Amino acid sequence: MSTRLGFMFAGQGAQFPGMGRDLPAVSPAAAAVFEQADGLLGRSLSALCFGDDAAALTASANCQPAIFTVSLACAAAFRERTGLAPAVCGGLSLGELTALAAAGAYDFATGLRLVARRGELMDQACAASQGAMAAVIGGEPAVIERICGETGIDVANYNCPGQIVVSGPAERMDTAVGRLAAAGARSVVRLNVAGAFHSRLMQPAADAFAPVLEATAITVPACPVAQNVAGALVADPAELRRNLARQVTGSVHWETCVQAMLGTGIQALVEFGPGKVLAGFMRRIDRSFPVCSIQGAEDLAAAEKLLESL
Repeated sequence: MSTRLGFMFAGQGAQFPGMGRDLPAVSPAAAAVFEQADGLLGRSLSALCFGDDAAALTASANCQPAIFTVSLACAAAFRERTGLAPAVCGGLSLGELTALAAAGAYDFATGLRLVARRGELMDQACAASQGAMAAVIGGEPAVIERICGETGIDVANYNCPGQIVVSGPAERMDTAVGRLAAAGARSVVRLNVAGAFHSRLMQPAADAFAPVLEATAITVPACPVAQNVAGALVADPAELRRNLARQVTGSVHWETCVQAMLGTGIQALVEFGPGKVLAGFMRRIDRSFPVCSIQGAEDLAAAEKLLESL
């Protein structure tokens, strides 16, 4: 039986200065991804990724295409080295758009333009509002959802057992954070973000992004893709498009996405892109399941060792 792998792709917030810098030297395939991205955008996205300007990387208009490109460069290096294609794909928020490119629902150029526009629109929505986010560690999901409803904020992410992220207007977040802490959460940590992603404050971005999606050619992917708002595997192009539109303001059901991916009979999960966040979530979901992360050249050998153990 051939090796069946699930590919996972990083979301916004995982970026760091210098990400992907060592890949072109060890992988012609990865080098080609960065070269193509620079040509398509008409600017040196590779210099942004490889450089030391953390502030420049923070803006959605920069970090979304940067993470998309680094993640697919990591995947290209892995596939060049192993010859293995994904049996199923998924990604966290922005990473869902990367997963669709990896699965063949659209090509790299289409995906990069889509992600770049999404980032621009989300930056505009952030600038037009005062939003905030917080990670709730511990606490009952039903209680967290009730408090969100009562305080006028939204659940942004169901990441893994014991971690939910909430999002909404900054003036309402203080009240929500206090109530969540009083309701039994182990901790409530405010996040250093530019705005309230996956909340109602992103509605202007969602409204502007919908016609962009309608004009984008999306085909049946070569493998199923776990979509965030559905928490399920999707292959129908029309449904893929609808879920991408809903995702801008909707909740990310990442834990459910992972369970859907595991249900396909894969033998391991490989995370591509900066941060190694998804592997950490996976250890909270199922510590025994094989998982590895590739964010640079040094991780390729470790991934090969994992494959040898399957």
